[in-house]
Amino acid sequence: MDATGSRQPAVTRDAGLRRYLSWQASSLGRYVWEQLVLALFGWIPTVVGIGLRAVAYRLIMKLEGIVAIERGVRIRFADQIRLARGVYLDEGVYLHACPGGIQIGQNTLVMHHAELHVYNFRHLPHAGIKIGRDSLIGEFNVLRGQGGVTIGDRVYTAPLVQLAAVDHVFSDPNRPFVEQGITARGITVEDDVWIGAGVVVTDGVRIGRGAVVAAGAVVTQDVPPRTVAAGVPARVVRTITGDEPAPDTPVYF
Repeated sequence: MDATGSRQPAVTRDAGLRRYLSWQASSLGRYVWEQLVLALFGWIPTVVGIGLRAVAYRLIMKLEGIVAIERGVRIRFADQIRLARGVYLDEGVYLHACPGGIQIGQNTLVMHHAELHVYNFRHLPHAGIKIGRDSLIGEFNVLRGQGGVTIGDRVYTAPLVQLAAVDHVFSDPNRPFVEQGITARGITVEDDVWIGAGVVVTDGVRIGRGAVVAAGAVVTQDVPPRTVAAGVPARVVRTITGDEPAPDTPVYF
């Protein structure tokens, strides 16, 4: 029944169910199969569960070598996900790879409650999330990949970072923004970048190799290689030249 107490037509219910399923997996068969595997193995704790998932999840996704997936990792469109050897997914991670896919490179860590969303329900041409090797995606990060998010090797993101490769158009004051479409230009983070806690990176931005983005910055334009950017909106505040004096605190390796 709807809000008025009237019965909803069966065709409406069926359309809603089909829409829901289209947001979960590549097909009805894939949905049933993926959910079965996740239900059987996704809850098992400790290294026993990690070992079982390293084998069982090969049935639903592309795993290259041994990977470590903790319990409670949520996965949608598993057939669109590729994980390289040594990848680690912490508890509470959410991967939604609808179509365009998610690729995570060798020895990369995705920490707890990070969310990687492709959500390509508009059939955008460059959608997807690709992360290189030896990188770390911090706790409670959100990566939205409708326009494509590409992250290089040895990139570290601190907690609460957001990379949003999508934006709403709102230029017409006489129309709701939800009727004006979106842009999806993409975000690129080159190798050896460090992104501090709470940073927001907006659509269309490239962060150059070896750059550092200070905590709390909102990045709305490109960051050149080997620079430090800070502020709202972010601006380059320093170039990394190698001439800086040695720090007066201990450095550990």
